[in-house]
Amino acid sequence: MVFSSLTFLFAFLPITLILYYLMPNNKARNVIILISGIVFYAWGEPLYVFAMLLSTAIDYFAGLMIAKYDDKPKVRTACLIVSLLMNLGLLGTFKYLGFLINSANAWFGWSIPNPNLPLPIGISFFTFQSMSYTIDLYRRNIKVQKNPVSFIGFVSLFPQLVAGPIVRYEDIQNEIDNRTLTEKQVGDGICRFITGLGKKVLIANNIGALWTSIKTMAEFDYSTLSVVTAWLGILAFTFQIFFDFSGYSDMAIGLGKMMGFNFPENFDYPYMSHSISEFWRRWHMTLGAWFKSYIYIPLGGNRKGLARTIFNLMVVWTVTGIWHGASWNFMLWGAYFGVLIVLERLFLGKLLEKLPSFFSWLYTFVLVVFGWVMFEAIDPTTVNIGEMFSQVFTYIGAMFGANGVFMDNFATSAIMNYGIIFAVCILGSSDLIKMFVNFVKEKAPKWVQYGAPLVQLCIMLAAVAYIATSTYNPFLYFNF
Repeated sequence: MVFSSLTFLFAFLPITLILYYLMPNNKARNVIILISGIVFYAWGEPLYVFAMLLSTAIDYFAGLMIAKYDDKPKVRTACLIVSLLMNLGLLGTFKYLGFLINSANAWFGWSIPNPNLPLPIGISFFTFQSMSYTIDLYRRNIKVQKNPVSFIGFVSLFPQLVAGPIVRYEDIQNEIDNRTLTEKQVGDGICRFITGLGKKVLIANNIGALWTSIKTMAEFDYSTLSVVTAWLGILAFTFQIFFDFSGYSDMAIGLGKMMGFNFPENFDYPYMSHSISEFWRRWHMTLGAWFKSYIYIPLGGNRKGLARTIFNLMVVWTVTGIWHGASWNFMLWGAYFGVLIVLERLFLGKLLEKLPSFFSWLYTFVLVVFGWVMFEAIDPTTVNIGEMFSQVFTYIGAMFGANGVFMDNFATSAIMNYGIIFAVCILGSSDLIKMFVNFVKEKAPKWVQYGAPLVQLCIMLAAVAYIATSTYNPFLYFNF
């Protein structure tokens, strides 16, 4: 089912916020959060909302048992294992079962029927979020939440339910039952929401249309792409996925502020990074923090020698690839970044520090773009590893002239039609706008500062107009 989230959101959000603000206290507001989260998810997944509720119920009762038997380590461990197995079982069944069956059938000539289960929206997000609660409770980092309404409300917080950021219970435990709403916080939330909406609708959707056109035209056969077309296509996706995902994160953080929550940041201008390690400290920060807390550090982190550190890094990056999707290209993508980070840990990082800033940035950006080729330009249904590598090398080869054509008519037309939006993408993925806004706040006359709400209003009206007239509105990370 197509999840027309923004269309529904504009009808759903005002009613939800009005009811929320009318409630006399946080206890009543948590009921609104619970109901709104279930309704929001059920709009896109009327059946699989029960999978989300099942995951939530498992962790709620596991948490109660872990707290009750605090002095019985074996019982606590058993409860944690049940929570992990049930959540990972749900994730594995819905997300990876079909992929494993298809791979086994192709490799071994079997004919196991594939149930072709539709993927519940955002299942990787809400299962990780819910699991973090039982793990942290087991570690005694947090206190048990005995109120089922408050706990279900935590998991089903609709602003970030289906595409992050991943909010751990530890992040907002003090705000679940004891939060305050101020005019400034609500105002900041509205501005952040509008900023995210503009990034998603006005930038990501428009630049993404170019990549969709090229991918549809090529049908995963990139042997005829010109150099310029190949670069324009993958750069379009490079900017699309950033503005799509960071835009949604901004919207979620903004809505959280409007409801009294302070969600963690998820992006910090990643395309300005000067190493792959730095890039991953700036991109999808909540996922990186999750893997660091619950996989990398428990495995020993960097405390058990170089060989073990390399092993731990490769485990984390293999899991990172698997988390993103049930396809071999995601595993290749995760392993690719794992190898690069290991090389930077071994020797490359020190070399990058000695390079002029521009060259270390160029190294990082180009390798990230190559990563997006693996992420997006491969047919996700292929189970033939050789074919997968062939598609990667064919696309990268086209980027460097292997097809013998530098520019074609499509590239010329694309530059004319998308030149301005590319310029906006370059500007918007840097911190120049942030620096300008800070300058205006500190130095500009008051009458200039008063123009900020007008700018926000224009962005909002333009976004609404786009949503009303366009049918192209993908949310890339809803699939993860």
